[in-house]
Amino acid sequence: MQKILFIEDESALQKTFGDILTESGYNMVSATDGEQGIRLAKSEKPDLILLDLILPKIHGFDVLKQLKTDKETKNIPIIVLTNLEGVGDVEKALEFGATTYLVKANYSLEEVVKKIKQSLAPKE
Repeated sequence: MQKILFIEDESALQKTFGDILTESGYNMVSATDGEQGIRLAKSEKPDLILLDLILPKIHGFDVLKQLKTDKETKNIPIIVLTNLEGVGDVEKALEFGATTYLVKANYSLEEVVKKIKQSLAPKE
């Protein structure tokens, strides 16, 4: 079973995603702040990380940068899932190594799960 780490400080969103990801056959691990997210990324070795940018303790961009420069975690695909819609934010996240950038308001849960499946699909 593939493991997804969801770094998100909103508990309602954590629960909703936890339910839908479990139903979709994934094992979800939750982190509620950037510091915990980095720690869990190293200890849990998830297959994919869903990352919010507005986080307590360590900002999402810093989490992304740290995970992508650490040899233990740099190859884990990271999908940024946030409410920041600025073009600069999107460019910065992709520049730092995010696989995909999704704005929460623009995607349904099903669409996010579809993006996760695409990111985890074996590359031909």
